[in-house]
Amino acid sequence: MGEVDRELVEAAMRVARERCRGDNHTVAAAGRAPDGRVVTAVNAYHFTGGPCAELVLIGAAATQGVYELETVVAVGDRERGVIPPCGRCRQVMLDYFPGVRVIVGSGEALRAVAIAELLPETYVWADHQLDAE
Repeated sequence: MGEVDRELVEAAMRVARERCRGDNHTVAAAGRAPDGRVVTAVNAYHFTGGPCAELVLIGAAATQGVYELETVVAVGDRERGVIPPCGRCRQVMLDYFPGVRVIVGSGEALRAVAIAELLPETYVWADHQLDAE
């Protein structure tokens, strides 16, 4: 298990406090790029299945020229703390950033784990394409 990026957790918590409002934005995420930059985002809740904060983070990172993330964390609004990614987000992060680490747990039990650890018997989309080698 890797060292927990406390600065990244704090960045996500700050965004949750400052930007999450009402029922539309209830989760914030932060990701660290290989060059040290921190990208943040909030979810866009909608009853039709609006994107989670981690998915918005991927798009926000790309708009800033960040196409790799080393570590990602999501936190709930109203001081709910670190929350684990849902199944869809786990799969998307695995496909976009196979080496990303995700901060999970709570309090003193926070830990950074490889995304593959959150998806036992992983399905890597690229491995199942007809043109895959």
